[in-house]
Amino acid sequence: MKLGKRLAGLSVLLEQSTLPKSTQELVSLRASQINGCGFCADMHTKDAAAAGETAVRLNLVATWRESTVFTDAERAALALAEEGTRMADAAPGVSDETWDEVRKHYDDDQLAALVTLVGLINAANRMQVIVKNPGGSYQAGMFDALVTN
Repeated sequence: MKLGKRLAGLSVLLEQSTLPKSTQELVSLRASQINGCGFCADMHTKDAAAAGETAVRLNLVATWRESTVFTDAERAALALAEEGTRMADAAPGVSDETWDEVRKHYDDDQLAALVTLVGLINAANRMQVIVKNPGGSYQAGMFDALVTN
């Protein structure tokens, strides 16, 4: 339980950052889709919807490159999320082109939050997949008490 609170504490710090909440949820959802984490995909879809994200954008996250509903900044963040998640598949990791694009849209604090978010969601995905925690039962905000206590 102590470890869960520590991870939740990192999530609170990310939520308090100036990185837009919608970007955080889109990035978390995309990494969760790539990693096959049903629980995290469920959580970030429902949290994003509860925060006002549209069903169209949530449904198109998996095909963001072929969709017109994302801003250039969101597209840069999604590219970073994909390259940071698929490091084993793409030997060089995050490309210089993606890094340059992200730098155009985010200041240093937002970039630090984005990099931390990609690392944190990948860790969370792996833990949830390892313990075989399925998607479907999450309710928006159900971990709020864990974070505030």
